[in-house]
Amino acid sequence: MEANKLYNAVQKTITLADGREIMIETGKLAKQADGSVVVRMGDTMLLGTVVAAKDAKEGTDFMPLQVEYKEKYAACGRFPGGFMKREGKAGDSEILVARLIDRALRPLFPADYHAEVFVTVNLISAEKDIQPDALAGLAASAALAVSDIPFGGPISEVRVARIGGEYVINPGFEAMKDADLDIMVGGTIDNILMVEGEMNEVSEEVMLGAIMFAHEEIKKHCAVQIELMKELGKDVKREYCHETNDEELRQTIITELYDKAYAIATSGTMKHERAEAFDALEAEFASRYTEEELEEKAPLIHKYFHDDVQKKAMRNMILDEGKRLDGRRTDEIRPIWCEIDYLPCAHGSAIFTRGETQSLTTVTLGTKLDEKQKDEVLVQGSEQFVLHYNFPPFSTGEARPARGLSRREIGHGHLAWRALKPMVPLGEENPYAVRVVSDILESNGSSSMATVCAGTLALMDAGVKLRKPVSGIAMGLISDSATGRWAVLSDILGDEDHLGDMDFKVTGTRDGITATQMDIKVDGLSYEVLAKALEQARQGRLHILDKLVETISEPREDYKPFVPRIVQISIPQDFIGAVIGPGGKIIQEIQKTTGTTITITEADEKGIVDICSKELLTPKGLRSLSPKSGGYNPNYVGPQTQRDYAYHQGTAWPWLAGFYFEAYLKIYKMSALGFIERHLIGFEDEMTSHCIGSIPEVFDGNPPFKGRGAVSFAMNVAEIQRTLYLLSKYNY
Repeated sequence: MEANKLYNAVQKTITLADGREIMIETGKLAKQADGSVVVRMGDTMLLGTVVAAKDAKEGTDFMPLQVEYKEKYAACGRFPGGFMKREGKAGDSEILVARLIDRALRPLFPADYHAEVFVTVNLISAEKDIQPDALAGLAASAALAVSDIPFGGPISEVRVARIGGEYVINPGFEAMKDADLDIMVGGTIDNILMVEGEMNEVSEEVMLGAIMFAHEEIKKHCAVQIELMKELGKDVKREYCHETNDEELRQTIITELYDKAYAIATSGTMKHERAEAFDALEAEFASRYTEEELEEKAPLIHKYFHDDVQKKAMRNMILDEGKRLDGRRTDEIRPIWCEIDYLPCAHGSAIFTRGETQSLTTVTLGTKLDEKQKDEVLVQGSEQFVLHYNFPPFSTGEARPARGLSRREIGHGHLAWRALKPMVPLGEENPYAVRVVSDILESNGSSSMATVCAGTLALMDAGVKLRKPVSGIAMGLISDSATGRWAVLSDILGDEDHLGDMDFKVTGTRDGITATQMDIKVDGLSYEVLAKALEQARQGRLHILDKLVETISEPREDYKPFVPRIVQISIPQDFIGAVIGPGGKIIQEIQKTTGTTITITEADEKGIVDICSKELLTPKGLRSLSPKSGGYNPNYVGPQTQRDYAYHQGTAWPWLAGFYFEAYLKIYKMSALGFIERHLIGFEDEMTSHCIGSIPEVFDGNPPFKGRGAVSFAMNVAEIQRTLYLLSKYNY
């Protein structure tokens, strides 16, 4: 009872449709922050805080918002990994959550508010089946709501999943295993602000339904925050004055420069030429003032020219004429050219160029040892498929150094990863770890979507059996609330993103959407506009997809010669220990002797053994040449001259395996039995698939190791029989 006198906690409760509750509490923790709350659902708790500077720094003409999200390992009773054994810099997953919060909050701060604002959300208690990222946006908004910081919210964010054909709000980790749609939606009580997520080829109608379903929940969250704000007397925010304006100067700039800016906007010039023309127009106007006058007026001139002339000219041009900065129609896609196999030593490579945006993308195939390891607070494991996105300064012609990886690069890479992930075969379908790297070489809008397209091409060039090709497109919006006019733009430019009202990225196959990311900068976006944008995006995606398929219609039949070869077999669960041996002795000796890399994964009560080799051993015999040898030709097909050449240049010879197995038995004795048995399984299948007791003379040296040459070849059969006789000496 005494403790209760030391603080005054206020609580509000949000009840979800299924009866679960979210509690918001303020007045107990972090009371020196401008605003602080604890958001609790079950045993998961997040501490949200916000602090704003009392005034803006001199010369600041933007909103300096910084959002941090941190998961504390103690929240679920774990030690952090690494030498320091403490939380360090934000991981990728934390950065991605921080971006989700930022994108929903940033548009709602007043345009003339320039004080530094720091929003921090910490996960302080973590129930293992509750996904905390779905509560982070609510925690940030509630902290702002109980502060006196000017903010146009409140907002909230929720996760929507479709499970068994039904939409569910904020499902747990376990339930997500059966979901075919997973999106995060952020919005105010009136409007949607942000959408991001992934889907398994769902329709545009399903996605729109999920957004509408989410908004109904968001309205309840916002209503509770408004109630809390009024109860605490925080519905009146602090006064500020961060801008000094000169209305006479503003009107002069509009009067003298608008028509000239409109002419530049309608000229259809390229990005840099257009930017230079706008800069020259602004500089010409500024030249009428002395250096002393410009010390005061230069920032205002730049602001008024950008906001009231350049921006409005571009927007009016589109609404009045249906014409865009580069001369395209609103639904027109920029010219596209593609190329695969551009880099001769990469496992897979592609160039995708759309207008002035270009991605050079590579694919690298590795073993299980190359998989990305995840050690987050609530998520541990590995990722077989990863995608990295790089955006060097030269891609936009900027003369500045590259200083580490930006949050934008992490976010764009994650979106592209989500887009391709449903179509990349994993597990037993594909033994390889897959890494896609997109290097943006030119950028003028939608480089993340260029990454998706280039990634599709590079994966197919590498021989990865992509289920379906994926394309992506970025949609924009220009709207005028005064007149009610609006236009949806396909394949937006960088300027159309910057000066427009929406950035809506959609990726998918011919059969449905796989990922999306949407940021909206205006109030009152109707579902009619969203439906129009989704349909126009579908048409654009299909157009781009046709261009990809023209370049490569199917994945390569085989991997390139220098790709490490992986043979995947299954063994009984009880045999795993025998293969590994005491302290890993047996498996290490096998790897040393054969020059292979062997990994064993336990799944479905069996052991999945991946044998990776760049050399001679195959499941059908020994290659006549290593894949990295000059003149390597593993396929015994074509005219007789070609077949004769391949016969000695890379095909697999079963009869050589007999000598290999004999030597192996002599070295490893009993420990060799399991290894040899696994290789004999393939030969056993061959001996029964043709005439009884036969094995083809040779096999192709690369998967799928199709049998070639004489159907009945006595030497092959004899060597396998000799191997079986040798095994019999071990009472096998």
